[in-house]
Amino acid sequence: MPDSAEWAIVLLSLKIGGTAMLAALPVAYALAWVLARGRFPGRVLLDGIVHLPLVLPPVVTGWLLLLAFAPAGPIGRWLEAWFGVSVLFRWSGAAIAAAVMALPLMVRAIRLSIEGVDRRLESAARTLGASRARVFWSVTAPLSLPGVLAGMVLGFARALGEFGATITFVSNVPGETATLPLAIYSAVQVPGGEASVVRLAAMSVALSLAALVVSEGLARRGGRRVHVL
Repeated sequence: MPDSAEWAIVLLSLKIGGTAMLAALPVAYALAWVLARGRFPGRVLLDGIVHLPLVLPPVVTGWLLLLAFAPAGPIGRWLEAWFGVSVLFRWSGAAIAAAVMALPLMVRAIRLSIEGVDRRLESAARTLGASRARVFWSVTAPLSLPGVLAGMVLGFARALGEFGATITFVSNVPGETATLPLAIYSAVQVPGGEASVVRLAAMSVALSLAALVVSEGLARRGGRRVHVL
């Protein structure tokens, strides 16, 4: 059975994964909307930038985050000057890295859902006098809900499994940034740590599998709800 230290690692991973998913969600939906409905120069370039973390080595993504959030970096300098905080070697930095890596999957799932919304329904609502905001909240948002739910759970699962960008950006600090993948990596380096590796890996597999099952279940439930609406 996992000991208290290993359960603490699981709780930290859930905290970081959940924070990353929630932080990325509004950005993911906005980007998905722009990519699904927008027609403007540079759309293909924006799409490439959004999906860049999927093809870049995670270490490169972590290095770019380190440059941006370091005390001398543009974002790090601003955070230090205005709020007196730094995300380096903190769980919040790990959440940022996880959010960046999860964002492309979330955008992709939500974008496909938005593209699947019948625009004739939106046009009909507009014809009946509904404002653009009302059309969005009463037609587009409910019909795209299955993709949003699936994107949230997939993003959460991706955040749980993040390793390369996290260790490059905020290092492997026990109790602060040492999520399940980083803890497994540390246990592999320790002689006699095989038992801990097996337990941590089993919990990681269980959480990832549960996230995938929940994603499918939420998508189906959301689809039934939209059908009723």
